[in-house]
Order: sequence, then C-alpha cells, then structure tokens
Amino acid sequence: MKKIQRLHVLDDRDALPLYHGGDLAAARRLFPDAPEPWIDLSTGINPEPYPVPTFPPETFSRLPDRDALRALEHLAARRYSAPAPAEVVAVPGTQAVIQLLPRLIEAKRIGILGFTYGEYAEVWRREGQMPEFAQSLEDLQACDLAIVVNPNNPDGRLATAEDLAALAKRLARKGGLLLVDEAFVDLLPAAASLVPEFPDAGALVLRSFGKVFGLPGVRLGFAVTNALIGESLRSLLGPWAVSGPAIALGQAALQDDTWFGALSPRLEGSAKIVDAALRQCGAERIGGTPLFQLFAHGEAQRIFSGFGREGVLLRRFPEQPNWLRIGLVASVFEARLQETAARVAKTL
Repeated sequence: MKKIQRLHVLDDRDALPLYHGGDLAAARRLFPDAPEPWIDLSTGINPEPYPVPTFPPETFSRLPDRDALRALEHLAARRYSAPAPAEVVAVPGTQAVIQLLPRLIEAKRIGILGFTYGEYAEVWRREGQMPEFAQSLEDLQACDLAIVVNPNNPDGRLATAEDLAALAKRLARKGGLLLVDEAFVDLLPAAASLVPEFPDAGALVLRSFGKVFGLPGVRLGFAVTNALIGESLRSLLGPWAVSGPAIALGQAALQDDTWFGALSPRLEGSAKIVDAALRQCGAERIGGTPLFQLFAHGEAQRIFSGFGREGVLLRRFPEQPNWLRIGLVASVFEARLQETAARVAKTL
C-alpha cells in the first residue's frame, strides 16, 4: 500500500508541506510576495464564527469545573439527539481522539472507507499496522475496526444512518467497532447522523465543534459511544482535558438555537460565490458539503499557484492531482475572491 506523501508537489521548483489545510505560515514561505491578509480557503471551517461572549475572569484563572463539563456534555447530547444509553464525552478536539485510537481500541484488521482524511491511516501506520482501504461498507464487515468519515472529506460521499447502524451491529456481534467521523454533518438533515440511531454497542461517533461554529482554535469536540469506551476515553484523556474557556464557550454556542438556525442561508451564499469563482477558471464541482466544495481541473496545480500568488490558499491532494477542495469565503473577502478568480482565469 502506498504511504501518504508528506509533501504536496506544487511545481518543479517548490514544495509546500500542506498535509492539512490552514497552514498559512507555509503558504507565506511559498508565496512571499502574496498580498496580506491571506484568504484561507484550504479548510472546511465556517468563515463567519460564532461571536465569543465575555466570560468572567475565573473562567481562565480556575481549573475546569467537573459539573460544568458534565453540563456541556448534556447539551451536546441534546444538540446531537443522542439516545439515553449513549455516553457523550467532551474532548479537546476530535483529533485528540484519533491520536489515542491505538490505545483506546484493540484491532488487528483496520478498514477505512475510500480516500478520506489521512490521519486515520497515519495514526495506525505509526503503530506498525497497515490499514486497508475499502470501496464499500460491505467490504468493511471483515474488519475489527471500520472507519467511515461521513460525510466524507474531501468528496462529501454520504452513507445512510441505517446502513451504518446495520454495519455497527454486525461488527459488534464479533467484537468489532465502527468509528464514524461526523465532523461535517452538522448542517445536513438530522437523519444524516448516526447518533439518533445510535446502536447499543459497536460504534464510536466523533462530532466536531470548531468547524461549524468557526472556532477551531478552541479545540473542542465530542465522542459519542458506549459506557465502556467512554470510560476508557476519559481515563486516557486524564483530568482537565477540556479547558474552562472551551467549556464555557461550548455551553453558550450549543444553546444558541437562533444563531445556528440562521447559519445555513448565510453559508449557502458564500458557497455560490466560491462555486462561481472556480467555474470561471474552468473547474468542475464534483462533490462537497455545506462547509466545503470539491472541484476537478486538469490544471489544478496552475490554479492553486495562481490563487496562491494572489494570497488565496486552496487545498491540494497529492494523491489526486486534479482535485481542489475549497472552503467558504468570509463576506468581507467576497469581492477580492471574485477579482482574483478573474485574473487567474486569464492565465489558464
């Protein structure tokens, strides 16, 4: 199996280690003459973040409160419609859980559905295990641990909750586990999530906070699972894993139904502007979610470099050289993006 490359080859002269999106420091090194501020479209993060309230000083000066953490987890359970048997664990970002997977789960055969978020394969490879890449849910039935990013990053592929629940039950019967990463599910219909249909055993669902609320720096997420895995995860994380400010901010945001209810129309407008900009460059939209879109173009490298010289960072994939994943643009940068796209289109 081919190992995921650490370098995204940009052209014959330069290479930029953009294994993840959002690396503006590396982008500035590659395009030192690009205008500031950069427009970062390389992530799938809401560009119009939740307004951070003012918190009392003790939020920062005291250790995180256990009761406040439990209250946050109850709010997350309500937001995600988690049934009573499910255990909801607040975590310092879902990436922290991914890093702990080899210690949390014993698995000899790990299967990952399709081309997806690379850290799942990488974390097991660092432990000397070689995960398998499956083309369908049926192919995952023989695994001890099956991993499905749903909707998928970067193409938005979506498996139904019913099919995922059935797979989880089949895996549970032989002591296996289904992990479903729902980092980008928040703006899809509620039925897209496995959490409301959560099986009694055999599943671990990860939910992101920072992406939909536009606050990735807070480092907050949630794991929905059974009591046994939940207890093990809490033990591995140790005390005070989630900061006091993250707890307070999470409580405020998860209860703000008014802000969340108005979110989709705002983001839809941003997506249309991004779509028009890339189509102007001749790119074809081939997938995506409400927080990012995936485009294909035979000259994806030239488009990437053209936007980069203008201070606009897009997302490349070394394994898929014709793909560009584009996030949403903040309203303050919409006009600049449109002007940039017009200039890049003339160079193609």
